[in-house]
Amino acid sequence: MTTSSSPDPVPVPIRVLLPGDQEVVARLWCRRQVPDGWRYEVGLPAYRNGPGDSVEAAEYRVWVRAPDHVRPVDGVSYDQVLTEYLPKPSLVEQALGPRRPSGWVMAKAGGRGPGRGGVVHAVDCDEAPAGAPVLTLERALDVAQHPGVRLCSLCGAAAELDPVLKGFGRGFGGED
Repeated sequence: MTTSSSPDPVPVPIRVLLPGDQEVVARLWCRRQVPDGWRYEVGLPAYRNGPGDSVEAAEYRVWVRAPDHVRPVDGVSYDQVLTEYLPKPSLVEQALGPRRPSGWVMAKAGGRGPGRGGVVHAVDCDEAPAGAPVLTLERALDVAQHPGVRLCSLCGAAAELDPVLKGFGRGFGGED
């Protein structure tokens, strides 16, 4: 994350919407951009027990969603609030989109013996078995060569592993 603003955070007033339609003025310490929006670190005024029977002022800090749980205070500038931004995606990430998790998993077929087979899936395939050990590319290729094992066409395992198994030149120039 990249950060902007002053080196020493200076809290500013902000209205926090509490459960039960309550509202309190708190202190805004930091703003953080997250993949699904913004979180604000607010310090809510509270009391705590001190030594003996004393009660002292305190602050309870919590991250809340903005704008769901916060509102600006009229006349307050938020320009100096410590703000953490998500890094901008590279041009490659923008063009290709999010990366798929790496690895493969094997869904074993029932039965016994060497020809029992199974299906090789990408780890994020909806049909992949939960909790199955993740296979490296080399191990997935080894497993895929066993009799009775097939590659899932739903998640793209077949499209991704077949060319490596059978050679990249297949399918060009009339070869099959």
